[in-house]
Amino acid sequence: MLIIALFIAVGGAAAFIYNRLVQRRQLVENGWADIDVQLKRRANLVPQLVASVQGYALHEQQLFERIAEKRANALAAGDDKQQRGAAETALSRPVARLVAVAEEYPDLKASENFLKLQQELVETEEKIEMARRFYNGAVRKLNTSVQSFPNSIIAGAFGFVIAAYFEITTADKMVPPVRLDAA
Repeated sequence: MLIIALFIAVGGAAAFIYNRLVQRRQLVENGWADIDVQLKRRANLVPQLVASVQGYALHEQQLFERIAEKRANALAAGDDKQQRGAAETALSRPVARLVAVAEEYPDLKASENFLKLQQELVETEEKIEMARRFYNGAVRKLNTSVQSFPNSIIAGAFGFVIAAYFEITTADKMVPPVRLDAA
């Protein structure tokens, strides 16, 4: 009878650990989906921003081409968190340069369409940061659970693995300033 009770207790603990691991893996997947949505939103905003600046800054053709290339690389990186982080970081640099170039054109700065796009970009960058924090917190919890004893036994038996953090280099994720005064 004691052996049966022990077996039931061990089985119950294993089920509890397994279910907690599943829950944490789902939070990581949900967090990544949130990041992915925001990154796609930014990727869709970038061509609109380029188009609005392009008419004013015709001599910046190389910058426009670089943005198109970096955007394509970011979209092609898919769900590989490390590649995607590097590609998004690389895209942030020319986009920040694009916003800086736009500051040189008073008519463009006064354009309601440009200001709206610039504000949407800032909001999207903030949402990416919030989603990244949530995702990385979920990854931390999952990784701690996967690596902790006795969870590691259940995790190994059922194929749970540590997840990669989503990193964007701090210096490269600077949100371009938005000046709402059209003066």
